Amino acid sequence: MHQNVNWGILGASTFARNLMGPAIHAAKGARLAALATSSLDKAKGFQAFAPDLSVHLDYETMLADPAVDAVYIPLPNSLHVEWSLKALAAGKHVLTEKPVALTAPEIDQLIAARDASGLHMAEAYMIVHHPQWQRVRDWLSAGEIGTLRHVDTAFSFDNRADTANIRNRPETGGGGIRDIGVYAYGSIRWATGAEPTELSARLKRENGIDTWAQVVGQMAAARVEPFTFSAMTSMRLPRRQEVVFQGDRGLIRLTAPFNANVFAEAQVHLHRVGMPELTERFPGVDQYVLQVEAFGRTVREGAPYAWTLEQARGTQEMIDRVFAEAVEI
Repeated sequence: MHQNVNWGILGASTFARNLMGPAIHAAKGARLAALATSSLDKAKGFQAFAPDLSVHLDYETMLADPAVDAVYIPLPNSLHVEWSLKALAAGKHVLTEKPVALTAPEIDQLIAARDASGLHMAEAYMIVHHPQWQRVRDWLSAGEIGTLRHVDTAFSFDNRADTANIRNRPETGGGGIRDIGVYAYGSIRWATGAEPTELSARLKRENGIDTWAQVVGQMAAARVEPFTFSAMTSMRLPRRQEVVFQGDRGLIRLTAPFNANVFAEAQVHLHRVGMPELTERFPGVDQYVLQVEAFGRTVREGAPYAWTLEQARGTQEMIDRVFAEAVEI
């Protein structure tokens, strides 16, 4: 292992160029060392902030590069499992964009390959590394809003004009639930430790992908009383992000829960009966940088990681169940 974790990016996606590439470059203990892309033009966007980047013209060559310790995979959803397995087989630590797989059983392959390799692999679920979500989990655990009774999540944007976008294409594993349902559902699971005990879903489809979905139901855990939830996702509505945890003695509201400081400034509001509102703001916190740094600590020191493949599997099980139960309207 090199002193820094040397990263390679598998594919020159726009997201990788604009957010994750710069985050790897900026993170402590990390170095953006390589990029695999067949497009030298796309590589220029990465070389603008990482000029000493090595460019490989195919994925296999980068996976064979001994200078690369860890691989970040931002490929279309349908390719995540295949290239994650190849990267592990090549001896690389792996951070793969969400959803890490298209069905829960596929994640079992990744868990088995991770365990056999002794390497670290995770889904790029950046929100759990943001202090606003850690604050929410702490407040819920401490009973700041009393007994949790209901959670609302909403995440929407409108990309109908971008017909070539992989989110709008069924063959690349597109659709709103896979893209943003992982946040609407997984954030509740992570913050509360609860799992769905019952759910129902309604969705709208276009061209074989879901463009709007509403999921309602009940969640519970061993030390968490059952509570109800409602989660709405859409790729055909104006931009909106919000999560509200409602207890019998107050509520917690996140106003930029998922794309913190991109959608809006990250803020968490705590309302308690008979007490002044408490607002915590997190300007300038980059959850992508925090994710890379946390990944590096796990690789170098064996530090606990906030979002394991097993946790990702739980969210994927919920997504699979939503698709199985959904009524199309």
